[in-house]
Amino acid sequence: MSAVTLSAVLFDMDGTLVDSEKLWTIALERVAERLGGVLSGGTRAAMIGQDIDDSIRMLIADVGSTAEATAVRTMLLEVTAEVFREGMPWQPGASALLDEVRAAGMSTALVTATYRSLVEIALETLGRERFDVLVCGDEVQRPKPDPEPYLRAMQLLGVAAENSVAVEDSPNGSRSALAAGLPVLVVPSEVAVPPAPGLVFAGSLAGVDVERLREIHRDRTTIVSTVAAG
Repeated sequence: MSAVTLSAVLFDMDGTLVDSEKLWTIALERVAERLGGVLSGGTRAAMIGQDIDDSIRMLIADVGSTAEATAVRTMLLEVTAEVFREGMPWQPGASALLDEVRAAGMSTALVTATYRSLVEIALETLGRERFDVLVCGDEVQRPKPDPEPYLRAMQLLGVAAENSVAVEDSPNGSRSALAAGLPVLVVPSEVAVPPAPGLVFAGSLAGVDVERLREIHRDRTTIVSTVAAG
């Protein structure tokens, strides 16, 4: 049987490639203040990896506001856009890994819960040319932790899960990628990710290279092949 090769790497954005969770915190705190309240630390932690609509519901409940969710969404998107434009710091090793993956001839996808309007701003830092496809939070019916975002990305790339690896930082994102059949390199940023079969952990992307991604892919395909043969 011929070896299954790694041909695509699918990246989460917030907390994985850029240290934007802190920027989201700034934006959420500003919106909470406009709503007349203060965002609690517990609620902010629970928002990480959630889609924006769930985060907005949590924010409204946390500050005890009577504002409509649609109005708060508009406010949050506007404020976050302002914060993103002030600058988006890379996570350690992320830029170098992206360049190495591209140089190796692999396809890349950006798979994020963030809305397209904000992703367009982030791409000024990330580099649009580094990604073959984008799947944003407002472009799917069922966001992470559902597998739809990753399944959509693989469909757009024309690749199968057996030829792909995901890179994530959050529990919801990791569950989404696993449910789509992907082995996942997890680099936790703000919230711990529980261990699970198919997850491989790293302290940061600094030092992670294409060969490491290939090792993760080989280990996963070897396990799957052994189970299938058994």
